[in-house]
Amino acid sequence: MASPSLLSGGGGSRGRLRRRRKPKKITPSLRGREEVEGGKDANPAPAPAIKLEELPVLTRWDSLAAEMLCITSSSSSPVPLQPTRRPRAPSDRAAPPGIAGGGNVRLSVLSVQRDVRRSGPAKAKSKFATAATVQENKTMEATKDDVNHLPIYKLDPKLEKFKDHFSYRMKRYLEQKSSIEKNEGGLEEFSKGYLKFGINTNKDGTVYREWAPAAQEAQLVGDFNDWNGANHNMKKDKFGVWSIKIDHVKGEPAIPHNSRVKFRFKHGGVWVDRIPAWIRYATVDASKFGAPYDGVHWDPPASERYVFMYPRPPKPDAPRIYEAHVGMSGEEPAVSTYREFADNVLPRIRANNYNTVQLMAVMEHSYYASFGYHVTNFFAVSSRSGTPEDLKYLVDKAHSLGLRVLMDVVHSHASNNVTDGLNGYDVGQNTHESYFHTGDRGYHKLWDSRLFNYANWEVLRFLLSNLRYWMHEFMFDGFRFDGVTSMLYHHHGINVGFTGNYKEYFSLDTDVDAVVYMMLANHLMHKILPEATVVAEDVSGMPVLCRPVDEGGVGFDYRLAMAIPDRWIDYLKNKDDSEWSMGEIAHTLTNRRYTEKCIAYAESHDQSIVGDKTIAFLLMDKEMYTGMSDLQPASPTIDRGIALQKMIHFITMALGGDGYLNFMGNEVKS
Repeated sequence: MASPSLLSGGGGSRGRLRRRRKPKKITPSLRGREEVEGGKDANPAPAPAIKLEELPVLTRWDSLAAEMLCITSSSSSPVPLQPTRRPRAPSDRAAPPGIAGGGNVRLSVLSVQRDVRRSGPAKAKSKFATAATVQENKTMEATKDDVNHLPIYKLDPKLEKFKDHFSYRMKRYLEQKSSIEKNEGGLEEFSKGYLKFGINTNKDGTVYREWAPAAQEAQLVGDFNDWNGANHNMKKDKFGVWSIKIDHVKGEPAIPHNSRVKFRFKHGGVWVDRIPAWIRYATVDASKFGAPYDGVHWDPPASERYVFMYPRPPKPDAPRIYEAHVGMSGEEPAVSTYREFADNVLPRIRANNYNTVQLMAVMEHSYYASFGYHVTNFFAVSSRSGTPEDLKYLVDKAHSLGLRVLMDVVHSHASNNVTDGLNGYDVGQNTHESYFHTGDRGYHKLWDSRLFNYANWEVLRFLLSNLRYWMHEFMFDGFRFDGVTSMLYHHHGINVGFTGNYKEYFSLDTDVDAVVYMMLANHLMHKILPEATVVAEDVSGMPVLCRPVDEGGVGFDYRLAMAIPDRWIDYLKNKDDSEWSMGEIAHTLTNRRYTEKCIAYAESHDQSIVGDKTIAFLLMDKEMYTGMSDLQPASPTIDRGIALQKMIHFITMALGGDGYLNFMGNEVKS
């Protein structure tokens, strides 16, 4: 029987409010299953219950707690940015096939370096065996002759049964990459689409470009021409791109900074107004009741542009991530701003020894209750919390404190809003003329949203440029990719239970176009910023999702260990204290693919703000309001709740993966 670390172990069901709901029936095995002879699945028996003190990895409890939690003392000395490295703990577990080195249980995600790409075999047996020892940012460019001898087969020989799938996938990736290099000058040039599309001002004038192949006529309208586009008709090229150049007026741009604009086009004899797809800011006219969003041309003068002053902090060996929603981060019943978050919240995050901030709801979304997951304007910052310059201030302030900043990016789907979203460009045309697939394939039934056509040339330009834009213009240090499971499979994970059988991952159900896009995206991001951190949210446990692209993987740095919070919720809701099995808990925390890094967490925004309860509320519920006063002794419920709250987060951090995440408000105090 293969090591459990090679099985899925990364799944878990979850949900969001209203229009952002995850499939309820996705229930990947928490123990993992493996493929056996005859094509059947075998489910290992649960590990026997053992006492906490019997776990060898927890015998250094006090020292680990002090080292990993790093509670800030009253002294004024700064908290160290990097964790202390310690020798790797010995293990009596057999290593997975093709992998040199220790076992499945990881002693301390914040103190022990366990990346086999750094600690692999001393002597390579073939030209591919060394792939397990190279750094993430060192690549070997695969050629078409390499696709049948990918390094992932050395790491996990079971993958060789699906060599046809990987060969096809890698060939598609190489062909797409080669085509981009031939026609666009390379992936990096291709990803600079925001400098060509949308509204851009240069010394000669203002140029506006928009891809709308199904449009019959097109105009640019806005404040600058009193919303009359008769004198600003656009021309269409053979690729369906409309463009117009407007000369400066008396040396000044014809479209001033902060002007409201829209793209007006005719289809089927009817004129419609849409927000430019590449717009960098979008707001509602507060003076008009029920006014729709307008695009805003954001091009402030040099005196008003924010200039970054601090370099990016180095990439930590183990990210300690503080997940936050800026709008909900304040104490007042109002939408908080980027500057308020930067000045009031970031110092507290740093004082609690996190090294990374992950921001939700950055891209503009007209429906606030979607928590930013129904994006309407992909290049625009959420205007409820401020301007683009305000967001730049936040990121720079974080860097000044030694905090890296990740953005929760949503490329798995888009809002189905028409008047203010990208969906407004879909007017019934064919798939090759639209951002989205047509028919049922272009619509997510559970999320009530549109699904991208990742094979489309202009869709690739749009999404890849979107990543570069946020990294280059706002200095984000990486991304958390939302809804990766929906991208990976044609069925989007709806009503599908993943058991860990490899046939579930590599079949006709796999959306190869989407996988190729993610491979291109990860290659690009690490080319732009070798120290980028890119995290995948996948409930299926897709193998090699977090192996480098040149090895045959998809290229993510980390995946979220989504089975862990599901285990805690199950215990807290359905089991008495006497029924808790330390063996089962330890297995859930360590059940992951050995060569792929995981971010562990007990609760994220999914558990905290989408209709469920936080762990603290599951433990103490309404007694939190009456039993926590300093004027009287704490009740047994409060004592138990606080103790278990700390224990749950501690053991999750200690055993759960190669990094740790916590959602704002769930901090554990000493």
